[in-house]
Amino acid sequence: MIPVPEKRIADFENLGFGMFVHWGLYSQLGMGEWTYFIHKREMDEYKKLKETFTAEDFDAEAMVLTAKNAGCKYITLTTRHHEGFSLFDTKGLNEFDAPHSPAGRDLIREFVDACNKHGIVPFFYHTTLDWYNPDFQNDFDKYLEYLRQSVEILCTNYGKIGGLWFDGNWSKPDADWKESELYATIRRHQPDAIIVNNTGLQARGKVGEPEIDSVTFEQGRPTPMDREGMSKYLAAEMCYTLNDHWGIGVNDFNYKSPAELIETLCSCRRVGANLLLNIGPTAQGGVDPFQQQLMNIMGKWMAIYGEAIYAGKPHGASCGNAKNFVLQADGCLYFFIHDLKIGGDAHVTVEGGCDSGFVFENVPEKIRSISWMDNGEELEFRHAENTLSLYATGYPYGTSTCVRVAKAILD
Repeated sequence: MIPVPEKRIADFENLGFGMFVHWGLYSQLGMGEWTYFIHKREMDEYKKLKETFTAEDFDAEAMVLTAKNAGCKYITLTTRHHEGFSLFDTKGLNEFDAPHSPAGRDLIREFVDACNKHGIVPFFYHTTLDWYNPDFQNDFDKYLEYLRQSVEILCTNYGKIGGLWFDGNWSKPDADWKESELYATIRRHQPDAIIVNNTGLQARGKVGEPEIDSVTFEQGRPTPMDREGMSKYLAAEMCYTLNDHWGIGVNDFNYKSPAELIETLCSCRRVGANLLLNIGPTAQGGVDPFQQQLMNIMGKWMAIYGEAIYAGKPHGASCGNAKNFVLQADGCLYFFIHDLKIGGDAHVTVEGGCDSGFVFENVPEKIRSISWMDNGEELEFRHAENTLSLYATGYPYGTSTCVRVAKAILD
């Protein structure tokens, strides 16, 4: 038996698409968020990056609007990454934070205010691994209390938040992280917050401590969740980079194409997972122009097909073309069709234009009509028992959306 999701988890699934933001002191070096560890830097030198952290290019409202214009419903921002530097006021826990840097501001306050203004749900990433705090290695119990107090600040100073996204427990797999105490603090102050603890690349989709609300997938494509017999319904979320780094890599030119990003979003929703798509702001917090444009393209696609992404839930239909699939919502089905060609003269369209027929099995619903969401064109179909044959017209010349979605209205 599959458990019924709690409201906060169902609400999280309905968000569908979020933006991840990795930004910290490491951004000034432009070599990724792990540069301290991988390049074997000395902390005495590394921590001096705080002295040049001005955040002069950080415009919280512009960042939030980047997400909103992309069709994202939530943002997960790194309030503190593994380097130990906090973008929020740590209220005396230490001075390794933005208010005690030349920035002189609580950047998380600005972020939350901008999210609330524009109807975006704020989520907080918080590391559990800490390279800066010596107690992480020398007095782990003391460190865990520091971690708990840091999280309590985030839970009590910024109003209602969407959730907390933890990362780092994999660094000490045999340690007692006292997760129940940490999560109890969250539940006391933010009872409706989603709790995520990243399992990392080596344990994608692994189920963790019982209070956790969502499993995580990192890079690649998520696999379907088998919730049969679970004591609690868990959501799923895939986090994904625009290129090969989370924090900005100024010499990382290996950006994914808009087509790959769109197909990844669709593949996530096919199995009911959210996509958390990452940007890495520049040294002092600006949104990189190329990343901005990639997010803008996602927004153009979402403006056409977003209804299917937000509302659609996995459906049991199967198609001979393994890429194609169906999502379901109240009163309708959404057919996601890949690899259509463009109609028009063969001399000016790639590989010539043509229409295609697709057969979907396991479609028992009675269907009144099917039409493309982008232009409203009605499509021909035949429905015999549970088999649906769909005649999918090619893209009109001047259009190619990578994945095209047809909406079926049910009787």
